[in-house]
Amino acid sequence: MGRKVTLATCSLNQWALDFEGNLQRILESIRIAKEKGARYRLGPELEICGYGCSDHYFESDTILHSFQVLTKLLESPVTSDIICDVGMPVMHKNVRYNCRVIFLNKKILLIRPKMVMANAGNYRELRWFTPWNKSREIEEHFLPRTIQEITGQDTVPFGDAVLATKDTCLGSEICEELWAPNSPHIDMGLDGVEIFTNGSGSHHELRKAHLRVDLVRSTTTKNGGIYLLSNLRGCDSDRLYFDGCSMISINGDIVVQGSQFSLENVEVLTATLDLEDVRSYRAHTSSRCISASRVPPFHRVHVDFSLSSFDDVYTPTSEPIQWKYHTPAEEISLGPACWLWDYLRRSKQGGFLLPLSGGVDSSAVACIVYSMCRLVCQAVDAGNKEVLRDVRQLVGDDMYVPKMPQELCRRLLTTCYMATENSSKETRERAKTLSEQIGRYSIRT
Repeated sequence: MGRKVTLATCSLNQWALDFEGNLQRILESIRIAKEKGARYRLGPELEICGYGCSDHYFESDTILHSFQVLTKLLESPVTSDIICDVGMPVMHKNVRYNCRVIFLNKKILLIRPKMVMANAGNYRELRWFTPWNKSREIEEHFLPRTIQEITGQDTVPFGDAVLATKDTCLGSEICEELWAPNSPHIDMGLDGVEIFTNGSGSHHELRKAHLRVDLVRSTTTKNGGIYLLSNLRGCDSDRLYFDGCSMISINGDIVVQGSQFSLENVEVLTATLDLEDVRSYRAHTSSRCISASRVPPFHRVHVDFSLSSFDDVYTPTSEPIQWKYHTPAEEISLGPACWLWDYLRRSKQGGFLLPLSGGVDSSAVACIVYSMCRLVCQAVDAGNKEVLRDVRQLVGDDMYVPKMPQELCRRLLTTCYMATENSSKETRERAKTLSEQIGRYSIRT
């Protein structure tokens, strides 16, 4: 029949300027996506260089090394016969853009720049990037010669366009564009785009997962279609923690949920969905059809490739699921714990020193460190070899295997009681009791 598509999205723990490590995690996600039968793979925002590069975005080397990673991706046999959608910075006509680079079989199909910048609160994207302000317009982008030698292309389309495969049409959004009141997916959907993709760099904030899920659901409820969200995971080299939560939705239903707090560096989600479900859903709504009949068209980049197979009538499709949310208490315990683990393993320090007073602040920090140790033990028990390698490096023991959170906490957390003239016997006892319960190593004072 040729109407059922298998699509992949992923959460990656990318490090700022760790080009070799980022490359390996991207390749691993593509390999897993292909193993699961996917013909399209979406990655998170700026995954090649890492999101938290800060003013290193001003350096030309950051873009140069990003293209060097892209070269290796294009050359790798892992990326054959699957549409790969990666995030990286690109300089176009001497202007720096935050882009999606979409390629297939050593050919770049489209470079799609971000149109709405995140520039409030924790984000300062306008400091480093310029939004693409030419709606529904494309230009020719001249590729670096190293890329030209691989692809045989001198130029590729750059701008606000969509991809038309033999069986469907795909359109890209980038993070903040989903949150904007005039999101690109609105007009793309009216113009016949059936699959929306969003490579995101959305940090953890209490109850923010509810907002993401509501936005994705409402997008596909009003407009119909399939929506893939890919999000970063881990510490961004600064204050933020990206919490994953990648997902896939169709016609208002979530069909795949990614984990929100995990120590896995690579998580790949796939779903098999029926394009006919999108078409019948849309055609049933008269008001949408009237709006669609008068929307200005997007430029379509035609791709000689199909996301579906001819004989898929008996292929099962993914069923809707109920999203499972963490409680606020769980988020408070798990989010900072994941950040601490990433900070610790990246800095390669031997652990943490905490002055424990018996008050709320220091006690909360101690409990979060214990939560970190519990997550590490769970990951090791589940067979995560990367976490085990990092633990052994931190404690300086190549044979060490953490079994209990208290025992690991004793190796990674040192506490001391720092009293003042206002301290009481009760605060000392509370500090002592808590430190004993979590298994820390204590310096007597």
